[in-house]
Amino acid sequence: MNFFKGSIGNVKSGVIISMEEGPSTAYAIDGLQDRGKFFINPGDIVYKGQIIGEHTKENDIEVNVQRGKKLSNMRASGSDKAVKITPAIIFSLEEALEYIEDDEMVEVTPKSIRLRKLYLDTNDRKRFNLGKLAQQ
Repeated sequence: MNFFKGSIGNVKSGVIISMEEGPSTAYAIDGLQDRGKFFINPGDIVYKGQIIGEHTKENDIEVNVQRGKKLSNMRASGSDKAVKITPAIIFSLEEALEYIEDDEMVEVTPKSIRLRKLYLDTNDRKRFNLGKLAQQ
């Protein structure tokens, strides 16, 4: 009996990329949770071009996770809601290596395993993707 029905399709979501450097804030992550799942926790130091989450759609997006709450004296009653953040997805080295695409890298340090784009700069990434499309 042959049960082979075909190869498994490679359906991969896009990734969420940090557009700035610095510590991530709970306020920013809370506002971006509808875009996808995050690989970082509030307070983690991230850098430009680092992959910080998995986008719900197929395309990659750049977000600012350093954005803080406006600290003015004007407050509306009830507008300060409690921030509820889902726990970050933590990869093992093997899981990280399986997750990445051709234009991504795994960065291993003694304290962490991080994912990043091959080209950290937005313009360099666009040039690489345009060159990849031209070769097809």
